[in-house]
Amino acid sequence: MKPTKNQLFKRQITLSEIGEVGQKKLQNASVLVVGCGGLGSAIAVYLASSGIGKIHLVDFDTVDISNLHRQVFYSLSDIGKPKAAVLASFIKERAPFTEVIFYNKAVTKNTVFDLISKVDVVVDGTDSLPTKFLLNDFCVLKNKPLVYGSLYKFVGYVASFNIPQQENFSTNLRDAFPIMTTDIPNCEVAGTLNAIVGIIATFQINEVLKIITEIGNPLQNELLIYNSLNNSQLKIKLTSNFTKEKIQKIFDSESYFDENCKVQNANWLISSAALKEKLSDENLEIIAVLPNLKLPFQVHQTIPIQEFEAHKMTVDFKKTYVIVCQKGLNSYKATSILKSNFPDLKVFSLAGGIENYQ
Repeated sequence: MKPTKNQLFKRQITLSEIGEVGQKKLQNASVLVVGCGGLGSAIAVYLASSGIGKIHLVDFDTVDISNLHRQVFYSLSDIGKPKAAVLASFIKERAPFTEVIFYNKAVTKNTVFDLISKVDVVVDGTDSLPTKFLLNDFCVLKNKPLVYGSLYKFVGYVASFNIPQQENFSTNLRDAFPIMTTDIPNCEVAGTLNAIVGIIATFQINEVLKIITEIGNPLQNELLIYNSLNNSQLKIKLTSNFTKEKIQKIFDSESYFDENCKVQNANWLISSAALKEKLSDENLEIIAVLPNLKLPFQVHQTIPIQEFEAHKMTVDFKKTYVIVCQKGLNSYKATSILKSNFPDLKVFSLAGGIENYQ
């Protein structure tokens, strides 16, 4: 079946606030969705279904079984496949009037220019604080609207940053969070409920549609905080403190480096098979950096990654240390911390984490 635009978007065009004019604005718009996880996957599918003309997906990760409870546009058969590629294929099947392209790498300071410069709106669907600030800062410098979303357990945050106003632009992420805190646990560590993920994603979708069609009032100069446990909403008013000049100075000096997005050093990894051979070694010490892991072996101690401070640890250079977590990201981060403090220490991260332990 080859539907027409009027058939596919009939219910939306019927809205007097949208109509043919609004639908044409959506068709002419290009949106960059960074992160194809719980937020980004839903955002991309809904935007395409609304008739956005061009969507650019960016994500370096692959589909994992632990993703499926909240990333509902992936299936069991997609496990191990690149998220951006799978999501692009899904969208192409249901949105014939949307051009979809994808990029299977992390956003970095070196790649952000090419990704953002040619789009109309940027949507933050990541769980990486360095990436969130990189997107924000570059959007400020290039006068691009940024629709922000983030999650912590049962609470979600939404805002539309850097929206054009009469004489300048609305507030940005640094006006809400001046300091880039690095010790906030992600969903792997803190956990998350799928309902709050879907709620925040739809809030973000709504913001993008309002910005493009120029209807309603975007969440500009304010931060919406939604608590799903008691269905409460709080709006915090924001004031502009970080000018474009300030952000330029930050951008010039900041690396925006994210440990979780880099290629892991193979020399710091240990496979499941190699670890099994070492389990009986009395000089082996296993450290979990995620509490309440379901483990097929005993660990000697548990140190949550947000409390992992190498300078407070007493290490034995006769021992071999293996760090474990669920997916192998936080364990690699802990391994890097130990290596930078004790370069000669024999320490390894379990490749792929416990969920890939076979």
